[in-house]
Amino acid sequence: MSWIHEVPYEQADEKLKSVYDQLIAQRGKISNILKVHSLNPQAMQDHLNLYMGIMFGKSRLKRAEREAIAVVVSRANNCDYCVNHHREALARYLKDEPQLDAICADYTQAELPARLRAMCDYAHHLTCQPGQQDASRIDALRAAGLSDSEILDATLVTAYFNFVNRIALGLGVAFDAEELAGYTDEGEQR
Repeated sequence: MSWIHEVPYEQADEKLKSVYDQLIAQRGKISNILKVHSLNPQAMQDHLNLYMGIMFGKSRLKRAEREAIAVVVSRANNCDYCVNHHREALARYLKDEPQLDAICADYTQAELPARLRAMCDYAHHLTCQPGQQDASRIDALRAAGLSDSEILDATLVTAYFNFVNRIALGLGVAFDAEELAGYTDEGEQR
């Protein structure tokens, strides 16, 4: 649910129904963050492709690292929708509940491996101070062991979540326990 009209599955035209069916096949159901695009099925399809490529596509970043970045960026933007969704996903990889809670509340209070800490610091800084980036931020990632390919992927995840947080916050995309649970991870690489 959101603050704008969303087309229910039963009322979807052929193009929208095709995207809805793809979402159900790939993810098990239609998330509210994608359903909010229902008035523009092409944007929904493009958003889905971007999400699947960045979060599930081939990358040397582990899925847990991508989910942690998602949570850190979303917390910095106060986007409870994305924090809660990606907390659920991160919990699949991180079985330490206190650590999971710390990452979701304030990652700086969590005991993170140096590599993940560097990624989270970078994502947080890029989110909160995008105009103040410099080469030293990239050097810190390299010093933590990230390749340039991994740095690109961390940047893409960070940028994607800044984009999607603004959709959720700008359109009032809501969640509940039922909407958070039960997604599948078809196409997962790592």
